[in-house]
Amino acid sequence: MAPQEFTRRLTTVIARVDEIMQQEIRPLVAVDIIEQLHRQFAILSGGRGKDGAPIITFPEFVGFKHIPDEDFLNVMTYLTSVPSVEAASIGFVIVIDRRRDKWSSVKASLTRIAVAFPGNLQLIFILRPSCFIQRTFTDIGIKYYRDEFKMKVPIVMLNSVSDLHHYIDKSQLTEDLGGTLEYHHSQWINHRTAIENFALALKSTAQMLQTFGACLAATELPRSMSSSEDLLMSHTRQQGKLQDELKLLGKQGTTLLSCIQEQATKSPTSKLSLNEAENVATMERLLVQLNETEKAFSQFWSEHHLKLNQCLQLQHFEHNFCEVKLALDNVLAEQAEFTDIGDSATRVEQLLKEYKKLEGKGQESLEKAQLLAVIGDQLIQSHHYAVDSIRPQCAELRHLCDDFINENKKKHDILEKSLELHRQLDKVSQWCEEGIYLLASQAVDKCQSREGVDIALTDIETFLGTAKEYQLPSPNEFYNQYELMLTLDVKAKAHKVLQKLGDVQEIFHKRQMSLMKLAARQTRPVQPVAPRPEFSPKWVSPKIHQPSTLAPHQKTSEERYVETDLNSVEKKDDETKFEVKNEEILESSHDGENPEPEQLDSSKNLSPSRRIIRDLLETEETYIKEIKNIIDGYIIPMDFIWLKHLIPDVLRNNKEFLFGNIRELYEFHNRTFLKELEKCTENPELLARCFLKRKEDLQIYFKYHKNLPRARAIWQECQDCTYFGVCQRQLGHSLPLFKYLRGPSQRLMKYQMLLKGLLDFESPEDLEMDPGDLEGGLAKNGPERTKDSAFSDDLQQALAMMEDLIKSCELAVDLAAVTGCPDDIRKLGKLLMHGSFNVWTVHKDRYKMKDLIRFKPSQRQIYLFEQGIVFCKIRMEPSDQGLSPHYSFKKSMKLMTLSIRQLGRGSNRKFEIANQNGLEKYILQAASKEIRDCWFSEISKLLLEQQNNIKGQGNIQFEASTRCL
Repeated sequence: MAPQEFTRRLTTVIARVDEIMQQEIRPLVAVDIIEQLHRQFAILSGGRGKDGAPIITFPEFVGFKHIPDEDFLNVMTYLTSVPSVEAASIGFVIVIDRRRDKWSSVKASLTRIAVAFPGNLQLIFILRPSCFIQRTFTDIGIKYYRDEFKMKVPIVMLNSVSDLHHYIDKSQLTEDLGGTLEYHHSQWINHRTAIENFALALKSTAQMLQTFGACLAATELPRSMSSSEDLLMSHTRQQGKLQDELKLLGKQGTTLLSCIQEQATKSPTSKLSLNEAENVATMERLLVQLNETEKAFSQFWSEHHLKLNQCLQLQHFEHNFCEVKLALDNVLAEQAEFTDIGDSATRVEQLLKEYKKLEGKGQESLEKAQLLAVIGDQLIQSHHYAVDSIRPQCAELRHLCDDFINENKKKHDILEKSLELHRQLDKVSQWCEEGIYLLASQAVDKCQSREGVDIALTDIETFLGTAKEYQLPSPNEFYNQYELMLTLDVKAKAHKVLQKLGDVQEIFHKRQMSLMKLAARQTRPVQPVAPRPEFSPKWVSPKIHQPSTLAPHQKTSEERYVETDLNSVEKKDDETKFEVKNEEILESSHDGENPEPEQLDSSKNLSPSRRIIRDLLETEETYIKEIKNIIDGYIIPMDFIWLKHLIPDVLRNNKEFLFGNIRELYEFHNRTFLKELEKCTENPELLARCFLKRKEDLQIYFKYHKNLPRARAIWQECQDCTYFGVCQRQLGHSLPLFKYLRGPSQRLMKYQMLLKGLLDFESPEDLEMDPGDLEGGLAKNGPERTKDSAFSDDLQQALAMMEDLIKSCELAVDLAAVTGCPDDIRKLGKLLMHGSFNVWTVHKDRYKMKDLIRFKPSQRQIYLFEQGIVFCKIRMEPSDQGLSPHYSFKKSMKLMTLSIRQLGRGSNRKFEIANQNGLEKYILQAASKEIRDCWFSEISKLLLEQQNNIKGQGNIQFEASTRCL
């Protein structure tokens, strides 16, 4: 039930309670006039006239004329509001008993009724005084004062009670009027008071439930499980109290109804009086409204309780989802890192055992994920309010489970295939060894006879027949079957074994041919030959390493001894043809890595400027060759087909991010900058202009450094791949690739150092002087120093430009680690300082929830620029070195909109930054007082400079306007 519907139903209950008790017409209850009712100067006995009109009786009351008008009006108002609206609309019958009273009392009663009776009158009966004199006065007074009473209803004067019985039945009159109607005034008051109290309690309870429902509807769902549990317990306690009040109220109403009906239950012939019947009807209607209230509240609470339970279920589900997802991600990461497929059957068997342990480790997480997905499905089927959030998480869990299962199957298949491969290679090796042993065991002297030749041929044919049992493959079949398994090392091993198989088979073929030729030679006796010792696999001659396996294998002639053929089997190089081909391709870049530098003039005969220029050119050429080696030795080979399998997908998909714009750096330095620097050999004064001229072109270093953090991340992920090792060996580099990728940063520092070295000299003339001519140079006059001053200015500008470039590159590296950083951050100027602070945020413009927790600081990384300040959120994320900080952009502000002040005593590490409007403030706490003072001083200086600039611009504008005037 919606909160609006709940409120509407309770409002209806309250209105119906007022309608039942007629509170909307006459808001008066018995408790308010209890004393006046107890005086009993007027009663509502419950009797009815012949047409059902309610009877109000005025019993004999000595002090009737002394009753205050207000009391009389209140009693009349209350008594006329008790009967139902239908009965009251017929009109009231008034019976005034003044048999023992005087005419003055009769006159006072009629006067008050005429003036203050609030209901609709139908008829008035007066039992006149029994005293003769007072009766006479009454007859005369009625005639003379009838018009004064202004009565529009008949007034019937009765002499006795028997006359009254002609108009009203005895059963509708009380005993004092000669009737049989039982009436107990105190009981009537008690019943009316109890009923009205019950109605008031019902109305108050309904209003309380309305307030409770509005409070529940306005409550926001919490975001944590503990908060949800606390809120659920709190609301349940409140609901329990209200439910107990409803039950208690129901018991009170049932008890009160039983008390009213008690008179009728005493005997089967007893009946309820009209008063009692009306009270019973009123209570029954009130109990119906109580029942409606209970139903509405029960439905509303049921839905609210369901919503809170679903919120708690969702939070449990999301918490378990995060835990299970993290566990599965970790297992999948370990699976991804499990890339070793072994280099021998023993190693593969060991890997299978290790992977089985890993699989068992992930099985628990897999079962939890599957169970959690089932729980999510149950929540969806139960029409959870967050179905749109639960459904994709269930899908993601099943996707992770499928990935884990598929990866398990894939890893098992790969390892089983690898085990099969190595066992096959072992079988081939074993067969080759047995063949070599067989050939070595065939003594040459026994093959000089036809019988010996036949035996040898039979042994060979028998052995060759065992090839089917070993299932020896052909090289093409082997490569087609295990192509996906052939890493560089495994391929080298397979190539070697298959080459050995081919060689052994070829030797067997040649041995057969030789034996068959020997069998055909029967024309002359065979010259006996001294027997040679038989060979065994342990005695096979050691391997002879050849420079390259690409050269054709040289075989001996058929006429040589068979043992010579055996030795050729082992004369194979350990290197594979693939590796040799790779070496030949990469060798071209390696050959020119360290060429002989040009022989320039010796240091003794060179001036300082020439020494600096020579150093600059030499290092520039070396720098260009290093970049060329990276391009030729690492980037270009990535497109070689035979190296594709060595490159992981992460590296293949992010090649441009690993190397950045290094090709652009190479093209600029090789084609443009080196040639311009060579022109400065004879004219050192051109060097500074060369740098200033290429100021915009040198901005490619900013782009390179901006990409450097991402390149580092890719390198850390792929640095152990085989491809990098192969390229490094081919280039002959002693350091890994990323050390060379830092070369551009070192080159900028080299430029800065060389420019500073030139600036240490005052002029080009001084640079060109020999040491012996220094005194003459110092004697130069003033006008000749103009050229020196221009040269010095150019050097200073070039050095400043290079320092700005270095700082901007450092800024690029720093800000590249900040996620979500806008592109226009460079408009804030140079990066001056950065550090970590505890930050309190204070908002004054409007009420915010976070104002309540502003006393809890947030840790922020803050960057101070020339024209602004940037706040970044710090989060710790796992990396190879453990947890490392990462930053995400939160806010940037221009300094011109800020003000700064120090805080009072006890805050020696804090200072405050605020907007000029004062609506938003930030309190920063540094790690120490010294850091606080440094930052405060720097920011204050920047603010002062900006204020002075604004004032200066204002003065310029003022002067310009004055000139115009």
